Amino acid sequence: MPNIKIALLLTVALLVITGCTSQQETDRTGRTHGNSERHTIKKAEPSYKKSITISAIGDLLIHKPVYEEAKTESGYSFTSMFENVKEYTEETTIAVANQETMIGGEEIKLSGYPFFNSPYEMGDALKDIGIDIVSLANNHTLDRGETAIRNAISYWKEISMIYMGAYENKKDQETIRVIETEAGISVAFLSYTYGTNGIPVPEGKDYLVNIIDLDMIRKNIKKAKGKADAVVVSIHFGKEYERMPNQSQKMLAQMMVNVGADVILGHHPHVLQPIEKLKGENGHEGLVIYSLGNFISAQEDTYRRIGGIFQFEVVLEDDKDEVNIEKPVFIPTVVDYDPLDNNEAGTNFKVIPMSKAENDVIPELETLHKEIKQHMAKWLPELEFK
Repeated sequence: MPNIKIALLLTVALLVITGCTSQQETDRTGRTHGNSERHTIKKAEPSYKKSITISAIGDLLIHKPVYEEAKTESGYSFTSMFENVKEYTEETTIAVANQETMIGGEEIKLSGYPFFNSPYEMGDALKDIGIDIVSLANNHTLDRGETAIRNAISYWKEISMIYMGAYENKKDQETIRVIETEAGISVAFLSYTYGTNGIPVPEGKDYLVNIIDLDMIRKNIKKAKGKADAVVVSIHFGKEYERMPNQSQKMLAQMMVNVGADVILGHHPHVLQPIEKLKGENGHEGLVIYSLGNFISAQEDTYRRIGGIFQFEVVLEDDKDEVNIEKPVFIPTVVDYDPLDNNEAGTNFKVIPMSKAENDVIPELETLHKEIKQHMAKWLPELEFK
């Protein structure tokens, strides 16, 4: 009898097990799910984010007093002029500058305003503070003709500095400048100017300077978008000494954002103009600083002595098609110098962060610094300052 009982119990157990498995399935985790209600649980994939930082400085106007101050027994040295701001351009992944005067060298005779030609050593100073790429398209590009442009380009290439906006031939002009970073983010740079102070571009040599042409700009931004994650455009526009952008600047900036520009760096007014976030077509956003002002010059007017360093972060998430421009920061700077007897800019030129400048560097420094912050953040309340 005991053996019969055991056999019966085993039979019942098998029937129970068979009955259960006919109604349920066991998954790989050991959980069971009824046939009538199956669920698929998807784990959220982790989102990875990579980023780089970019800094930009404004107009480098090498007036005669500036290069005379840089004169040494063996040449020229501008390095000490930037030692107080070097940390801000060095700390970012990429740094870009608007080199407004051609560095055509002493061999064709140096000159200041109105037809500039600067020493080669200006390029060495920019290299020393961490500048990676220079914009050359501006109203002074043709000041000393094709020779100065070719001399300058030759020297930029000699010191391995990327240049844009002025080129040595058509092929050079059609080559989009793209900087690849170790973080895996690539950035394309473009450069254009409204004109060249009435100096005609030599016939058949349009490559010597990029003049603003809306169709060309649209085409190049789209081309750049196909080659890089982000597109930065340096644009020489606006009216000199006007502290607010005009309608023409606003329309051009909006057009570039519509086409896909991520950041627009404005030059030419020689005074600071505010920063603004623009909403483009298809939800694309771009950040524009309408004018970065003078970084260094011998202009004496208070607002023309004030420039700055614009920093921002380029962020790329692995599940997004577009980069985001985040954490905009502005470092207001002032050009300090020892004036001559007639109060004109004279000697000992230095670029200093306004936050670190002595009160006697410029009249009413503290009040002016506060005003500059309000001015630059007028349309971008989240803008931070150093």
